[in-house]
Amino acid sequence: MSVRDLAYRERSDFADLLDGLSPAQWSADSLCSGWSVRDVVAHTLAYLSQSRRGLLAAMIRHRGHVDPLNAAALPTYARLPPDQLAALMRAGADPAGAGALYGCRVALIECLIHQQDIRRPLGLPRSVPGDRLRAALRYARASPVIGAARRTAGLRLIATDLDWSAGRGPEVSGPAEALLLAMTGRGGAVADELCGSGVNRLQ
Repeated sequence: MSVRDLAYRERSDFADLLDGLSPAQWSADSLCSGWSVRDVVAHTLAYLSQSRRGLLAAMIRHRGHVDPLNAAALPTYARLPPDQLAALMRAGADPAGAGALYGCRVALIECLIHQQDIRRPLGLPRSVPGDRLRAALRYARASPVIGAARRTAGLRLIATDLDWSAGRGPEVSGPAEALLLAMTGRGGAVADELCGSGVNRLQ
């Protein structure tokens, strides 16, 4: 299956999740500090809806700093009602613009990570398909924006539920989803799922 297909399915699954959320769940805290579930959805839509040229211009304007870039894009979507946000998530399932960068890997990892940012605090676990996790793990280590290469420098990562490993050094092992979340700055949320001599360095 192509990465485009994986990204399409991941975003469609995200939309399915949003369709079932209650008003209280939309207002609940996410794994992203200071952001509600609604904020995370608004951010995902704002980021992936940009054109490639628009994203480049925003990166230049904010001197490559991701946090202010994200904050600037958030208000346009954050004011929309939940049902409209859910509809937009489904309508944009086929990657385009910024989401289609790196062979649609941007759309895949954005939707995969941010869906888990919502699901975990809400107590709505799921089993992420292995092919999506493999593609996201590979991209996370290569992306200049995500910062996984910096966080995992000098470590060997080993997935215990997939045939995937990478890096050299003290080991960090655990479920692929937990490794991916730690690689993308969410180590505190998955600390009890990881083990090995390199865990403290990853934290």
